[in-house]
Formats: sequence, C-alpha cells, structure tokens
Amino acid sequence: MTNTYSPTAIATWANAVTVARVLVSPLLFLLIGGGDGSWAALGLWFVLCASDGVDGWLARRMGATRSGAFLDPLADKILVLGAMFTLVSYEVFPLVPVLLIAGREVAVSVYRTVVGARGVSVPAKRLAKAKTVTQQFAVAFALLPITARNATWSWTMLLWAAVGLTLVTGWQYFAAARRPAATGPLH
Repeated sequence: MTNTYSPTAIATWANAVTVARVLVSPLLFLLIGGGDGSWAALGLWFVLCASDGVDGWLARRMGATRSGAFLDPLADKILVLGAMFTLVSYEVFPLVPVLLIAGREVAVSVYRTVVGARGVSVPAKRLAKAKTVTQQFAVAFALLPITARNATWSWTMLLWAAVGLTLVTGWQYFAAARRPAATGPLH
C-alpha cells in the first residue's frame, strides 16, 4: 500500500516507531554505565539505530509526512547526542568533539525549523546521512566491550571522522542557504 497518509498526518506507523526510539533512549543511557563497554547497551543501540531504517521504510511505503520529517532527525539527534554526552560523562569521549557535533546539530535543527516555518523543506543530503552513520559507529565501537578499552583508536578515529563530516555537512547547509533563490526561468 502506497501513500496511505497525507503529508499533514501525525498519527502514522513511522512516527510511532520514531517516538518509541525517543522513549526508549533513556534506558540506553542508563545501560551505557561506564567506559568498559556493555553488550546490553550495544544491543539496544543497534536496535535503536536499525529502527531508524524501519521508520524510513514505513514513511516511504505509506507516505512521508511533515511531522515525520521533523521528528525523525530530532530522534536521531536525541539518540546520538544523548549517547555521546553519556560517554563524555564517563570520561570515555572527550568533550570537545562532542561539543562540535552538538553545536552543528543544534544550528542545523534551528535552521530547518526557521525555514520549515516558511514552507521550505531541507532534506538531508547524502553526506549528512554518512555523517549520521559515522556518529553511530563511533558510539557503537565505544560500547563494544572488545574495543571500548583495548582498541580505543577505533572509536576515536570514528569520532573525529564524524566531527569532520559534521562540520562539512553543516557548512554545506549554510552555504546552500546563502545562495539566492532563482527568481524565474533561466535565459
């Protein structure tokens, strides 16, 4: 079944999955528990990250909505930044890269909200999706007991790669926003 929901719908299966991801996230933060990694936290992290694909599949199959376009990236940010700041609190992740990532995420979210109120859609770019996956892998390797303490280089490398992608994609959004809109057909 395709396009079951109108773009203005709020109560959709995709949104239900997204809201569930947000509601379960505090349990993840509790399971993280320290710098030695946690199989339980890693398992829940995997489920929450994979469910992002499920809500996207549902949205494409049953109809994307404005509420979903707002909620899905918000859920991603809650999960990623919540996990990262939890790892900072246990002195696993250093604060500076997480602040750089958080700053960009907040700035792009505010930008999307402002232009969204004017009816402008700001879809995620392909590189921004790679950024999210890199952030997710950085957290995953910090949670994986095998790499949490014995191969810190793995998640450190992924974290700094995520910072690079985060800053580049943030710049792309703001550079695109500064370009003047076309006012008519090209001659």
